[in-house]
Amino acid sequence: MEVINYISVHWLEWLFAIITAILGFGYRSILRKLQEEKQRNEAIAEGVQSLLRDSIVTNYNKYNDKGYCPVFAKENVKRAYKAYAALGGNDVAHQLYEKMLEMPTEPEV
Repeated sequence: MEVINYISVHWLEWLFAIITAILGFGYRSILRKLQEEKQRNEAIAEGVQSLLRDSIVTNYNKYNDKGYCPVFAKENVKRAYKAYAALGGNDVAHQLYEKMLEMPTEPEV
């Protein structure tokens, strides 16, 4: 009889304790998934940044060897550099990008 009396008096407290425990578990689970997703997104961004840097360097070497850089190639590198810079890249590729923009657009005759 005392157990039933205890339950009838304290059922609301137990309900809130259970709800709090469930919410805490859910919060930790969501937080863990968000951290995993953040790490994954950072890895993807670093990979894309690396690919864009490689594209800029490759194009620079190609057109530097030719001695000129056509307009279409400059536009392509501008787009690649814009995305590269937005991802936080700003090193040697910046210098090569600037040099490519200064190259003539036609071969010297």
